[in-house]
Amino acid sequence: MSEQAEQAAREEAASRLFSGPVDFLLSAPQLKFLPEPIVPEIAFCGRSNVGKSSLLNALTGRKAIARASVTPGRTQELNFFDVGRPERIEGEDAGLPLFRLVDMPGYGFAKAPVKVVEKWKSLVKSYLRGRAVLARTLVLVDSRHGLKDTDREMMTMLDEAAVGYRIVLTKADKIKASDLQVVAEKTAAEAKKHVAAFPEIHLTSSEKGMGIAALRAAVVADALGEGWQG
Repeated sequence: MSEQAEQAAREEAASRLFSGPVDFLLSAPQLKFLPEPIVPEIAFCGRSNVGKSSLLNALTGRKAIARASVTPGRTQELNFFDVGRPERIEGEDAGLPLFRLVDMPGYGFAKAPVKVVEKWKSLVKSYLRGRAVLARTLVLVDSRHGLKDTDREMMTMLDEAAVGYRIVLTKADKIKASDLQVVAEKTAAEAKKHVAAFPEIHLTSSEKGMGIAALRAAVVADALGEGWQG
């Protein structure tokens, strides 16, 4: 099978998986509220207004899955979503999800109180450094702006925690193709300086569907292994 055919097969398998159950599990304002670390987790982080909710909705094929947990008081919490269920055996419970998505609170707030920012940093650092089932983190970056200092801080935090991460450029449809190429090249060059960053930069548009199938396949591979085909 050619590399192109293999990629198409991975994307198809990932699409089938996400067409199944994807359910909001819980919001965790503190580490003690985290679910048991028993299945792989893929975390999503990025600056406020980077398009994280839209990307989660596009990846899961839902219209508002990422907003299921967005109620007052939850904006600074870790939100967990169960993805997939093993085949049900008659007479038995469906069992654990195949993996979980973790929607992390946005960073880079312009007007957030210092105490709120410190609470966020403490929660996120503790989660990243101590979560054994964290398989991968996606660092979302707005294509129109490129990497900001707050993104670099997150990347350094992930480097120090030895957590592998992918950089995902969002809203790629909002800038000219030539400008997008420049941003992608600059981002890739900077990623090479970070030990935990993947060299490949994902270009996505939740609105147009650009890059969504490939990123979906990458997420499933990170969670379940390259050979997973459903």
